[in-house]
Amino acid sequence: MLANYLIGLREGLEASLVVSILATFLVKSGHRDRLKLVWIGVGAALAVAAAAWGLLQFVTALTARSFTAQETIGGVMSILAVGFVTWMIFWMRKASRGIAKELRERMGQALEIGSRAVVILAFLAVFRESIETAFIVYASAALATTAVPLIGVLLGLATSVLLGIAIYRGAVKVNLAVFFKWTGAVLILVAAGIFAYGFHDLQEAGVLPGLQHLAFDISHVVPPDSWYGVLLKGIFNFNPAPTVLESIAWLAYLVPVLILYFRPVRTPAPPAVPAKTAEEAI
Repeated sequence: MLANYLIGLREGLEASLVVSILATFLVKSGHRDRLKLVWIGVGAALAVAAAAWGLLQFVTALTARSFTAQETIGGVMSILAVGFVTWMIFWMRKASRGIAKELRERMGQALEIGSRAVVILAFLAVFRESIETAFIVYASAALATTAVPLIGVLLGLATSVLLGIAIYRGAVKVNLAVFFKWTGAVLILVAAGIFAYGFHDLQEAGVLPGLQHLAFDISHVVPPDSWYGVLLKGIFNFNPAPTVLESIAWLAYLVPVLILYFRPVRTPAPPAVPAKTAEEAI
């Protein structure tokens, strides 16, 4: 539940900040009447994300009678979701510094084009976070038999909305750079667990070999049914008895991604100003 709460909080706060930036620009530029267009775009983005979630659940239900098909689809979806989420984490890391300026510029262009452009801009701005949330929560909660993961996401989203409103009104000051940096790092750990278990699912389906070859077994140290075993499983998809392939997949994802993530972001150098010639100086 904690992992899903964190996912809902991070992605919801990203979306809330985007909406806040767009709304602030419209109000300060004298276009308060266009706010309803932003909410139409936001509502459409959330509806599409909900439809994507429903489609994933529908496909899962169709394959529930076939263990092989269910495990195969679950493994493939987990790996695809991790790839998508990893891309989004790095995109946010790179774009976070200039996202406010970029959104204001795009909104200015959208206002010149017309109402439909404003709706589309708001839709696309929120769609990234909403569809990412749908995919990663589906992957992380694929084995859940209760509604706890979904409750965690909803609580995280509710918290993010309240924080977004507080930030918009200036009641709360949050170091967003630090927040997104460290929540991104935690999400990479979560994604590593999902990635590894995706390979485990494919092994259980018989698509990949080596299910009987365990890398290690510390079930006696971290019993799967203990409270801390359940906690580690729920947050990081921790398996006390992983296969060799599962362990290799976890390390192959986690180590290079964390190294790249914490590598300093290079900011492009400002364009050089050409020196004036002697004739221009005169």
